[in-house]
Amino acid sequence: MKHYSVLLMESIEGLKIREDGIYVDGTLGRGGHSSEILKRIPKGHLYAFDRDASAIEESRTRLSEISDNFTLIHNRFSQMKNELAQYDITAISGMVLDLGVSSPQFDEAKRGFSYRFDAPLDMRMDQTQALDAWTIVNTWDYHELVRIFYQYGEDSFSKQIARKIEQTREQKPIDTTFELVDIIKSALPAKVLNKKGHPAKKIFQAIRIAVNDELRELQIVLDDALDMLEVGGRLAVISFQSLEDRIVKDTFASRSKGPKIDKRIPLLPNEIEEAPYRLVNRKPILASEEELEENNRSHSAKLRIIERVR
Repeated sequence: MKHYSVLLMESIEGLKIREDGIYVDGTLGRGGHSSEILKRIPKGHLYAFDRDASAIEESRTRLSEISDNFTLIHNRFSQMKNELAQYDITAISGMVLDLGVSSPQFDEAKRGFSYRFDAPLDMRMDQTQALDAWTIVNTWDYHELVRIFYQYGEDSFSKQIARKIEQTREQKPIDTTFELVDIIKSALPAKVLNKKGHPAKKIFQAIRIAVNDELRELQIVLDDALDMLEVGGRLAVISFQSLEDRIVKDTFASRSKGPKIDKRIPLLPNEIEEAPYRLVNRKPILASEEELEENNRSHSAKLRIIERVR
């Protein structure tokens, strides 16, 4: 199956890559964005992160065919600052984040990310971590399930689904994705089941986010990346769902605003302190019609870019 890197050229062009720059790909995946960055930095260096050891190994060969100016790091991107410190890197020229689950992870049935395949409940991006989807579904209490289904899945039937899970697991453990899908369906009214879209989508998203602590991880890496950007450096973030995009949008907005000014105090233009960052695009960049025809995953993608100006 051909792997597509969503909004590939839009994000690469948005970084305004310098040939001698230090760049970070926080979500290596199968190396699509990293490959394009590496081609453009003959005098620079790329540091690429991924929680998934298989992604690291599969991308190594691909990148080696382009250059040896790269370092692959098997860790979550929230550890970027600490990891780069090991290489004496305290400032970066740019960074790209392609958020969410990669297509190969979704398409590999045994990883348990998808409601399309029957597989053990897993959903771990990093296969070495202890917490998995089975643990959440079978051991977290009713109130915690409601919380994640509502906060991370924005599902209006969170209570009903959590209660049905609780009742089912009292009889036997819920072991597979299809078992969970059937439970979710049994908790929903017919009018919801007849709507377009898979009825388990929101709950699977919620469990996956909880397993991988995705939203907290995102906030950490955004703050660290913005702090580490050199003047002129850019951060490009591709998100695929509203919770992620809201965090990116709000963080970029807060960093691109100057200090609050009391309008009653007259100030000359040169006395107004400039914001340290500027939004490169005020509205998110969306996939082109051509890309949408080739890659269905691109439909929900939003690209936001910010630049450090002082």
